[in-house]
Amino acid sequence: MSEHQLSAGPEEISEILKNYRVIAVVGLSGDASRPSYQVAHYLKQHGYRVVPVNPGCTELLGEKCYPSLQEIPFPVEVVDIFRKAEAIPGIVEQAIAVGARVVWMQLGLVEPHAAQKARKAGLQVVMDRCMKIEHGQRLGD
Repeated sequence: MSEHQLSAGPEEISEILKNYRVIAVVGLSGDASRPSYQVAHYLKQHGYRVVPVNPGCTELLGEKCYPSLQEIPFPVEVVDIFRKAEAIPGIVEQAIAVGARVVWMQLGLVEPHAAQKARKAGLQVVMDRCMKIEHGQRLGD
């Protein structure tokens, strides 16, 4: 399966943005100049429930921060990844284990093996795209 086939197409991305509202942002930074912070802040402003995942923080954007996906005590629908490519396989394993519906790899992140594993487990996969940009283009402000 090619990289292109592993990642969601335009219609699937629109459906993900419309239908899933609980987003775990893995690697969310407390630094407002970082892309992870800007994207999470934007999503929160647009009605999504943002769940920060960062073992180095206790609270971000006014939300309790969790050290890992497994420690979130409620279901998450989308796992939005802001980590280096090497960390993606482990994050995908966690996403599968907690019953997430979507794995979303931010701009510049492509991990075909992890994507294939997520797809086989029934998750939707988006690679190399930004949720903020995609939301702005599809659902507007």
